Amino acid sequence: MRVSERITFSGHVNISATHKTTFEITKSKSLTKRGDCIIGVAADKACADLDWRIKEALRKGGVVHLTICVGDLSFKVRAKGSPQLTLTDEEDIVVRRSSYICPRTLAVKATAAACDIPRDIVNRLKSEGCRGYLLIEVET
Repeated sequence: MRVSERITFSGHVNISATHKTTFEITKSKSLTKRGDCIIGVAADKACADLDWRIKEALRKGGVVHLTICVGDLSFKVRAKGSPQLTLTDEEDIVVRRSSYICPRTLAVKATAAACDIPRDIVNRLKSEGCRGYLLIEVET
C-alpha cells in the first residue's frame, strides 16, 4: 500500500539548485542566492503540516518516491524514511543524500540532490509566477 501527499510551491528568480547533497522546499516567500539547495518557495506545507499517515509511513523507514513536477516536466527521486524522523519543522522540507536527520528532514539516502534536477525544470522555476509541486509517495 502507498500513502501520498502533495506539496505545492512557487518558483523564484534566485533558484539555482546547485547543492550537491540536499534539496529543499520552504514556506518562506523570499530567497537569496545563497539558498542553493532550495527548489521552491511559498510552499503550502512544511514537515510539521504533513498528514499523520505520511509521517507514520516515513517513520517506518520504507522507500519514499518523490516526484518534482513543474508544468509538463517531472523528475523522480527515491529516498528512505527513518524511525528517527521527527518531521516537526514548521517552515521547511529537506531531502538528503546523507543519513543526517533534523526536524527539517523529510527523507534520507536520496538518489538525487538539487544539482541533479534537470536544468529545464530549474530554468522554469526561475520564472516569475511559476508553480510546481512535490508528490510524496511512501510504500508501507
